[in-house]
Amino acid sequence: MAWTPYQYMLALMMVVTGSINTLSTKWADELESEGKDGVKKFDHPFFQASCMFLGEIMCFFVFKVMYFAYSRRGDGTENVKELTRGNRTFNPFILFLPAMCDMTATSIMYVGLTLTYASSFQMFRGSVIIFVGLLSVGFLERVLKKREWLGIFMVIVGLSVVGAADFMTNESDGDAPDRNSIITGDILIIMAQVITAIQMVVEEKFVSGQDIPPLQAVGWEGIFGFTVLALLQIPFYYIKVGPPFSNNSRGVLEDAIDAFIQIGNNYNLVFAILGTIVSIAFFNFAGISVTKELSATTRMVLDSVRTIVIWIVSMLFMGQIFQWLQLLGFVALLYGMCLYNGITCTSVFAKIRSGFNRLRYRNLHEGAVINSSADQPDDTMDV
Repeated sequence: MAWTPYQYMLALMMVVTGSINTLSTKWADELESEGKDGVKKFDHPFFQASCMFLGEIMCFFVFKVMYFAYSRRGDGTENVKELTRGNRTFNPFILFLPAMCDMTATSIMYVGLTLTYASSFQMFRGSVIIFVGLLSVGFLERVLKKREWLGIFMVIVGLSVVGAADFMTNESDGDAPDRNSIITGDILIIMAQVITAIQMVVEEKFVSGQDIPPLQAVGWEGIFGFTVLALLQIPFYYIKVGPPFSNNSRGVLEDAIDAFIQIGNNYNLVFAILGTIVSIAFFNFAGISVTKELSATTRMVLDSVRTIVIWIVSMLFMGQIFQWLQLLGFVALLYGMCLYNGITCTSVFAKIRSGFNRLRYRNLHEGAVINSSADQPDDTMDV
């Protein structure tokens, strides 16, 4: 079945806003601005994670606006539309544990993003498949097929190759991160995927049966994540850590006051932070809609396209150097993700052949064939 213009719009929105989210966060990391202790880069991963949760809170308000608009019709539309129908009387605190997992994973990933490339950040997020598969076997009693095990193996191979490419990074380029920082960032991102996998398993085991509208669920997780992380930044202001986890003069884990000062002194940081907030809201909306309108597999493929976009932009504008080894790693990673999600060469060929047949026979109409009973005289014959 051919995609509708609305579905094309959703797919494009998901790729564009997802790419903007990662790139704007990395852009903010690279911007310099005057803070409390002079001019320096904007190194505030926990502050940026809080901004991401602000974007998720926007999904909550979008849900409320849509529900209000539909309910005013008085015809039960709010119980039919995909984005508003479902259980709206659930206990929000069942989402607290997934929100804490999301908060922890996002914070760790953003710390890792300050240390490595945006493309490596996006590729290593694919390792979540490994941990989701293993945890689902242990806690959800799921039996993985051979195809899924092979997919996990290919993902491991791809991630190993990408990691090797990062390890062989040339440190002679002054604008590039040093090798130790890159490897540390990569490891942190993989560690965060373990927590993300726990979040997914918890949501599937305890939340999926609640039939919660997705935008409302994302919004509540944003509310919990933002509230807790904002409060945590008070003790973070006093916790001493060493480099590479802190580059401020006080050597603390996070300095939110310094972050506001730097934002006030560089308008580009305002655009970068707004890019993070707005893009994550639209990305969540588009991702949920793609899953409902098309499939979760399509969402995975589009997320891989996002990785390619981020990689290209990183090489063109963010000083990343092209490496064949990273390309090979990405191909292996993508192939493993496709296998795990049931996209094989046979299924792709079948879809291509089906699409070709539709194009070939699209001019045939039902009226071209006239059926008549055997005993009915043919009017076209001479009597």
